[in-house]
Amino acid sequence: MSAADAVTDSLAGLRDRFAAVREGRPADYIPQLALADPDAFGLALVSMDGHRYSAGEAEAPFTLQSVSKPFVYALALSALGLDEVSRWVGAEPSGEAFNAISLEPGTGRPANAMVNAGAIVTTALVPDTPDEPAFDRILHCLGRFAGRGLDVDEEVFASESATGDRNRALAYLIRSTGTLPVDPVRAVDRYFRQCAIRVTAVDLATMAATLAYGGVNPVTRERVVSAEVAAGVLAVMATCGMYDGSGDWLLRVGLPAKSGVSGGLIAVGPARFGVATYSPPLDATGGSVRGHAALEAMSRRYGLHLMLNPALPGSTVTLVTTADDLPSAPSGERGLRGRVGVVAAQGAIDFTAAERVLYALDESGPDGGPVVLDLHDVTAIDSVARGMLHNGLARFTADGRRAAVVDPKDLLGPVDAVRERTGRDLPRHATREDAVAGCARALAGED
Repeated sequence: MSAADAVTDSLAGLRDRFAAVREGRPADYIPQLALADPDAFGLALVSMDGHRYSAGEAEAPFTLQSVSKPFVYALALSALGLDEVSRWVGAEPSGEAFNAISLEPGTGRPANAMVNAGAIVTTALVPDTPDEPAFDRILHCLGRFAGRGLDVDEEVFASESATGDRNRALAYLIRSTGTLPVDPVRAVDRYFRQCAIRVTAVDLATMAATLAYGGVNPVTRERVVSAEVAAGVLAVMATCGMYDGSGDWLLRVGLPAKSGVSGGLIAVGPARFGVATYSPPLDATGGSVRGHAALEAMSRRYGLHLMLNPALPGSTVTLVTTADDLPSAPSGERGLRGRVGVVAAQGAIDFTAAERVLYALDESGPDGGPVVLDLHDVTAIDSVARGMLHNGLARFTADGRRAAVVDPKDLLGPVDAVRERTGRDLPRHATREDAVAGCARALAGED
């Protein structure tokens, strides 16, 4: 049990809330997808610090399908540049279904890289050489986004290939306009194989978090694509990722997103997190019913809408140390106070900032010892973050660890789990250092 499990609790709460939803049904036009368990429902979140949280069937394997599109688009942009890719594929919302004929009048360009027509062209643009075949490039790149090697579900690939006449027809139609740079048969075969790459919801959350982190995988710390490419992909996801429901999604949820007909769904909080869900029953637009409902509720509850002002990444936790390493620690006290950790925070605390604080609490304190949480420089704590911190501190103390809080503005309110001196008990003229030192002495047994 850890304080940061409060984030897992939030995901589990969303799963419990929407698991009983029975609307929608798994995709059946690809026979292998129709065999998916309609009750499977997993959620996963990855922070910019690489912390991973999950609930439900977040480790259940399924195929990417259309969730592959933004990542292959990123690969094409990285290899060829925006101007060259834009010669072949547009970036305008189609306002139509994912498999519609969305070609620009006069040029024949597909509307964008998120609909099937544009995705087939984007896949065809990936360089194909004897030393590195195009699909090998795709599989390797998507594995770097996920932070592990991925493979292809051959049964789903065969099923998709056997029933993919509409996509073949789209490829030949695009070829007739001169905007498909390779043979239609090869282009569609590569696209089907790309869609059949196997992942989990945790993989997808990591892939989404890599886009959120400006192209750097927050788990492996590897740069996968440039910050400019990541920003371009997120822009197209925001306007086109949910097909003819993209406008309503951006209005209500406010996060760049991409759905897939296997039941996968990703959303990205730039500089904040990547989140993914898996649930096979789909709505009329081909998106996961439960996933859509859960992410909309999550966005509303935690204030995640892109147009709101988020906390800056990395700006919340300013110090993780032990009390005897503080400059103000008198030398005579250091041996005893060295058993006490100190976590200092600053600024406004929201959902993502609270996650950083909770994780720092878990990682602080010598050998799992007591910790002082210093909120002296915190300017505000919203209601969601306050609940998370209360829950996290309760878990922290339930695990046998002791904590004290320096909270001179009384932003956190009464915390039943924290029984030690709070810093408010000190004289009004006491400095921040006095408050931290007093808490540390109390936790170390000196007071």
